[in-house]
Amino acid sequence: MLKRSFLCVYPESFSLSYRLDKVKEIIVTDTINLSKRLATVATFLPSGAFFADIGSDHAYLPCYVCKHDKQARAIAGEVNEGPYNSACETVKAYELNNQIEVRLGDGLHVIDNEQIKQVVIAGMGGSLIAKILEEGRQYLSNVERIIAQPNIGEINVRKWFLENRFLLKEETIVEENGHLYEILVADKGENDLAYTDQELNKQLFFGPLLLQEKSSAFIKKWTLQKRKQQQIIAQIKLATVQDNEKIKQLEREFQWIEEVLLNEKRDC
Repeated sequence: MLKRSFLCVYPESFSLSYRLDKVKEIIVTDTINLSKRLATVATFLPSGAFFADIGSDHAYLPCYVCKHDKQARAIAGEVNEGPYNSACETVKAYELNNQIEVRLGDGLHVIDNEQIKQVVIAGMGGSLIAKILEEGRQYLSNVERIIAQPNIGEINVRKWFLENRFLLKEETIVEENGHLYEILVADKGENDLAYTDQELNKQLFFGPLLLQEKSSAFIKKWTLQKRKQQQIIAQIKLATVQDNEKIKQLEREFQWIEEVLLNEKRDC
């Protein structure tokens, strides 16, 4: 059963002394220092945005955006009470209650019927992001832009965009603390990816815009992934019962990676 959305109200067990300590702790910081990946996500929100941050955690992203843009408004959504309470504290500490509403609810169901124009879903697996989008499609009628930052499984998000009339406008890779994160930005509109099935799958696998640009971060990511792919294939082949279809898929992807990296060397 889906959780009903709630406004930001402190539970009885949330002691006043604890609340004051938390507020003091946040205020001492004074400024909001976002991670590099979230700061990059923020750049894809327009001025005066009215957006929902799904899985907002401490609500740092909405607070950062609204602190720097007094016309911006946001809903910070959380499905778990711990992060929900933390988000409430952050918004209160930065005195942004007039711009940000924290809600407890499942996925896009926190949106209700508001005229949300942008949706941000960051820091989850690609399959989970696609699941959240699919299960909350009825809340996307007014949404003009979706910004997704999957930790893994980016292909799942691209497939959902393609199948639901969201056109990829931006793709970028951010490196932070030894990790490489892809950020995908899609606006409502028809996709024009006219490829054969195999070529389309390759585009979705790498990202059509990332594949076109082939940045240094892109090359680094797929050089690392090539080694991982080799290890995964070797491990699966050692299994007593082999999944031949899975092996074929992984070997096909491995061949794509080899081709992309080899072509890049030739271009250099």
